[in-house]
Amino acid sequence: MEQNAKIYISGHQGMVGSAICNRLKKSGYNNLLVATRQQLNLTRQNRVEEFVKDNRPDYMIIAAARVGGIHANSQYPAEFIRDNLQININLIEAARLAKVKKLLFLGSSCIYPKLAEQPIVEESLLSGPLEPSNQWYAIAKISGIKLCQAYREQYNFNAISAMPTNLYGPKDNFHDENSHVIPALINRFHTAKQNNSTSITAWGSGSPKREFLHVDDLADAVLYLLKNYDQIQPINVGVGRDISIKELTELVAQVVGYNGKIEWDRTKQDGTPRKLLDVSRINKLGWKAKKPLKDGLTETYAWFCEQSVDNIRCK
Repeated sequence: MEQNAKIYISGHQGMVGSAICNRLKKSGYNNLLVATRQQLNLTRQNRVEEFVKDNRPDYMIIAAARVGGIHANSQYPAEFIRDNLQININLIEAARLAKVKKLLFLGSSCIYPKLAEQPIVEESLLSGPLEPSNQWYAIAKISGIKLCQAYREQYNFNAISAMPTNLYGPKDNFHDENSHVIPALINRFHTAKQNNSTSITAWGSGSPKREFLHVDDLADAVLYLLKNYDQIQPINVGVGRDISIKELTELVAQVVGYNGKIEWDRTKQDGTPRKLLDVSRINKLGWKAKKPLKDGLTETYAWFCEQSVDNIRCK
């Protein structure tokens, strides 16, 4: 990409979008185009098309999405499928109409079947039933992938799709009910430590295994793929290693400094038993994740403490 290229990043205020903006700036790409939710409602087709037409970006990165954990997906299924479908359709069509040079669509590892063979290769897409707890979000993301593929075939539009594994890092959502596992654990252990709680209850059995990628590594991969990937197939982005939820929970407790007892509520659903991406394709392309999980958790907790209302610092 040209250093002076105009690059539009949707969702720039979120965890993923802000990390991508920072990575682009560090690499000398300073002609970035962004808009807040108040400035541009991505679920409104006319507004999106007007914005893209007026600003004429050279490249587009779709990092905007309605996201949340198991609880949020089960509570707001209509919003998760409706809003994400609208965002994807509006941005991809606007990019085509404005003749954007290249578009990168960010999907999610939840697009793959619940019981897909591990590690999950890109060809596993649509080969089996989805995990019911996040099927609404997954279907919207699958539609985004297929839209990119259809636009490549019919319009020769240069759209690529990247499928990141579970993400974490600064600017994550630490809400008590609507967050993913890492921010939820950080928030709960931090609160327990501040309240001198002797025990904390974690959801499920702790046996499922998950792979976690720091958002800075994803941002690095996004730039790498924009420069080096031009295929119709989606490409996985991950670290190639997973960890049990029990091990993760204990590691987060260690990072936060919580020494109480961890109890498990087995009445809560576990979700998919295992979800590890096969990242051989992107590794062969020349990219690998760099940040160790404990280092990333430490950085994330430090950011969380700095942003806390009572300005409590990590000790």
